[in-house]
Amino acid sequence: MQIITTPVEGVAIIELELKSDDRGFFARAFDRQQFVEAGLDPTAEQCNISFNHRAGTLRGMHYQLAWAPETKLVRCTRGAIVDVVVDMREDSPTYLRHVEVELSADNRRALYVPAMFAHGYQTLVDGTEVTYQVSGAYTPEAERGRRYDDPALGLDWPLPVSVISAKDASWPLLETRGVSQGASA
Repeated sequence: MQIITTPVEGVAIIELELKSDDRGFFARAFDRQQFVEAGLDPTAEQCNISFNHRAGTLRGMHYQLAWAPETKLVRCTRGAIVDVVVDMREDSPTYLRHVEVELSADNRRALYVPAMFAHGYQTLVDGTEVTYQVSGAYTPEAERGRRYDDPALGLDWPLPVSVISAKDASWPLLETRGVSQGASA
C-alpha cells in the first residue's frame, strides 16, 4: 500500500498496490507499522458498515470533540462516493480547509480522516456500501457536526441531495471569519 499526503496536514489517501496473477490480486489494505511511520494513528477499535440505497444520499458532516477523538479509515466497498473531510481544529493553519476524494469499489482507495476533522460523503450510485475503521468508541455526547451546505465550508457536492437524515440536515451553520478552501485528489 502507498500512503499519499494531501495539502491538508494529517489527511491521507491510501492506494493499494495490487499483486496480480491469473487468480486475481492480493493487496495489503492496512499496515500498522506503515501508518506509524507516516504519523497516522493506527488504532482500530471499531469497524462499521454503511449501506445506502440511493445515489445522492448524503451522510455527514460529523466529528467528535478532542476528549473523545475518532480517526477513521474509510473505504467504499460497493459503488462509489465523494468523500469529504474538513479541518475543524481552530488552531490549525488549514482550519476549515477540506479535502475531497472519490472512493469506489473500482479504484479501491481509502481515505484517512484525522481526529477533529468533520467527515461526510455523498453516494454517486445506487446500492453503495462504505466501511470505516474507527479508532475510538462512538461517544454521543462528544459528537458534533456541521451542515453539508454551510457556505463557510465551501463544499460543492456532485449531485443534488436525494436522501439525508434529519440530524444531518439540521447541524448548525458555522460562524466564521472567512471562507474555507478545498483540495481535491
